[in-house]
Amino acid sequence: MKHSLTLLFLIILATTKSLHAQAPDDRGYIVKLGDYVPAFELEDTQGNTFTRESLLGTTYILQFTASWCGVCRKEMPHLEQEVWQPFRDQNFVLLGVDLDESKEKVIDFGAQMGITYPIAPDPNGSLFYSIAAPKSGVTRNVVVNNRGEIVFLTRLFDEDEFSAMIEMVENLVGN
Repeated sequence: MKHSLTLLFLIILATTKSLHAQAPDDRGYIVKLGDYVPAFELEDTQGNTFTRESLLGTTYILQFTASWCGVCRKEMPHLEQEVWQPFRDQNFVLLGVDLDESKEKVIDFGAQMGITYPIAPDPNGSLFYSIAAPKSGVTRNVVVNNRGEIVFLTRLFDEDEFSAMIEMVENLVGN
């Protein structure tokens, strides 16, 4: 009986810790600064594969988006001009991650937006939901350093936060 109670206590403790680790913050993130980015594998619209492992040694941003997202549409031209164009040749990747849409829809969306940075469908949201809670809003950027650690998180399109993100990228790529 004593053994059973101890086992039950340990199970409850482990479950509580697990649930607590997955509780979203006030912006819907279930990851935090300093965490390693969760494992992922995405194929962009050009057929290139991106994984957490393939991006080690590179500074990158995971830019979560969707064609139906108005804030995303507002942010994407800024990402293209103020982030991708200045840093694209400096051991840096900006990867658009389109939530829950088909490859064909993502191709059309990228063309409509006039972006040249890679964009990949996340058809079942597996990467998104390893970063943020369901129904927490799609517009967000996750900046990852060359060791795979999350170093900056944005939500929506706030100009001050966006400027701070650019400054972070500048520092990480060595400008």
